[in-house]
Amino acid sequence: MQPVFQRPISLKDVATHFCPGCQHGLIHRLVADAMDHFGVQPQTIGVASVGCSVFLYEYFDIDVVEAPHGRAPAVATGVKRARPDNFVFTYQGDGDLAAIGTSEIIHAANRGELFTAIFVNNTTYGMTGGQMAPTSLPGQRTLTSPEGRDVTIDGYPMRMAEVIAALDGAAYSVRVAVNSPKNILAAAKAIKTAFSYQIEKKGFAFVEVLSACPTNWGMSAVQANERVAKEMIPYFALGTFKEKN
Repeated sequence: MQPVFQRPISLKDVATHFCPGCQHGLIHRLVADAMDHFGVQPQTIGVASVGCSVFLYEYFDIDVVEAPHGRAPAVATGVKRARPDNFVFTYQGDGDLAAIGTSEIIHAANRGELFTAIFVNNTTYGMTGGQMAPTSLPGQRTLTSPEGRDVTIDGYPMRMAEVIAALDGAAYSVRVAVNSPKNILAAAKAIKTAFSYQIEKKGFAFVEVLSACPTNWGMSAVQANERVAKEMIPYFALGTFKEKN
């Protein structure tokens, strides 16, 4: 019988530890599929930071460098400059990339560093218990905003794909979601495009992925997935914000 669906060779054959309904595993699958598509697994180096994204090294069958909180783009810059023939990517959450790591991602993008950034936006600090993140939506209740995010005090959510797109050094910036089959297919295509930008030396590529966090949202997996469609996508519009030829 001809297999039509199987585990990517870039993923380890291990059971997941992520919470039910968490979409990190699905995003891992899409990233691994892109590695397999381009055949870059043997020369790939991932850079993991702090948060649920740190478990990169548990699931990908590649070399992984651990970075301090928010500093994955800085570490990736050093890795790529020291080993220019390797394929290098970062994998970060919103509490990591859009808060303590804002400076690192902005300057790496502005310099046009030749690595790929995968940014998982679930509007919360997942690993540390659900505190308000830079991407938490207006009115969103979190551990540190029990009455809801007040934009007059806390400011507005960061739209990182648009921020990156505005930088001259960035070559590709896109926002996708993984809440439906249609959006998953679009996300897979976007990640492959981002990989191609590095492989073809076109420049820095950034993929923001809207994702569910049922545990810290206090929702079932189904409810959390629905929230992505009804609340997150209307605020964080899907689309390509920059695509240099």
